[in-house]
Amino acid sequence: MFAKTVSAVNDIVWSPLLVVLLIFAGLYFSFRTRFVQVRRFGLMIRSLFAGGRKDGKKKGMSSFEAFCVALSGRVGTGNIVGVATAIALGGPGAVFWMWIIAFFGASTAFVESTLAQLYKFPHKTGFRGGPANYIESGMKQKWLGILYAAMSVVAYGLMLPTVQANGVSSALGNSYGLSPLVSGLILAGILGLVIIGGIKSISKVASIVTPFMALGYVIISIVIVIVHADQVPAMLSAIVTGAFGIKPVAGGILGSTIMMGVKRGIFSNEAGQGSGAIVSASADVTHPVKQGLAQSFSVYVDTLLVCTATALMILCSGTYNILDSKTGEMLVANAPELGDNYVNYTQAAVDSVVSGLGGQFVSIALFFFVFTTIMAYYFYAESSIMYIFNAGRGAATWKETACIWFFRIAILGATVFGAVRETNVIWQLGDIGVGLLAWINVAALLILCPKAISSLKDYEKRLKSGEKDPDYRWKF
Repeated sequence: MFAKTVSAVNDIVWSPLLVVLLIFAGLYFSFRTRFVQVRRFGLMIRSLFAGGRKDGKKKGMSSFEAFCVALSGRVGTGNIVGVATAIALGGPGAVFWMWIIAFFGASTAFVESTLAQLYKFPHKTGFRGGPANYIESGMKQKWLGILYAAMSVVAYGLMLPTVQANGVSSALGNSYGLSPLVSGLILAGILGLVIIGGIKSISKVASIVTPFMALGYVIISIVIVIVHADQVPAMLSAIVTGAFGIKPVAGGILGSTIMMGVKRGIFSNEAGQGSGAIVSASADVTHPVKQGLAQSFSVYVDTLLVCTATALMILCSGTYNILDSKTGEMLVANAPELGDNYVNYTQAAVDSVVSGLGGQFVSIALFFFVFTTIMAYYFYAESSIMYIFNAGRGAATWKETACIWFFRIAILGATVFGAVRETNVIWQLGDIGVGLLAWINVAALLILCPKAISSLKDYEKRLKSGEKDPDYRWKF
């Protein structure tokens, strides 16, 4: 009964209309910003190391720390299990649509992160904000801002951590025979040690762990692709032909191909959900556009590097099957022994080069990915709680503190719960959370987009006039 209810809600939230809305938003923002994700690619990288306030009084994260926290939220089980799921239910062509949604999603990330900087609010822990705040301050719709904040607490505290924990428990079970309960308890225990330290602890761990784990994963994937270099032409052909349903099997699942590519792409890079905006609001930079550019780059790193690394490993090695998304029937059986064990697709790809290494490598990589992702989820939800109880509007501080401590217990409980539940139900719960947040946030972005465009014009005008570090003359 529970599984059927979750499936029915997921079908409503993720109707084709939401897919169209996300693609339209990415296209619209790309044209409105004159494809800032291409024109200002060099500035994206330089923005990662942008300086803070010119008076020397740091009041939040650095741009690089915010980038790492956002990237840690993006690089998670979606980059390993999610990509494998997309290939299994959408075929190789789903990878193409993941690339497309990442390219246009980079402009969406730019708009939402720039708006987050424009409308952030001061808090005793530093700057905070995100979609809830720009919905209230920019659109003058406080009720909708509170609704978004409440939904993000539920999504990031109860729904999405379950997906992450489920992926790592499956991998550890395959490799080391650990029971799902033990895996969940270990993950929750380590996570608890970090989140109790708050924003400083989270940003420090993210800035150290995230870049190294992503780089190491990409390097291993390059090695695997080189070993299977003779399969690269056929793989690229399968991606392109599958994306447009040119071959018979691909044509029969074209709708699923596009849907899975978009869903898994959005789940992974989070552009449009508003999570990147929540982190961006906490960055202490001299101009909002700097953080917008930095978060655009994080979308590229997540999908065009890490997700692509997983896809290339699986496709080059042929360690995948294509299944009917409705019936589960195996349409293409490249590795029938793997069935629908999505984690095993990546593990088997690594094993095809070094036998016995796949399970250990993927399990360790996934553990770090999941750990940092849930850590970021906690930060998103904590910021939303602080928005709801914003002390600057007279709310009692003790209520905020009590709510945050209750939430800490809840997210650790959700982590253990996710580790012991079946995979399909858990993924659908995650999709519901992503979809609900995307509906509200993208609608707000379309309305408030002119504010971000004005900020971009101001920044580019100042650069053109010779300013090396344009200052927006912050009111904070």
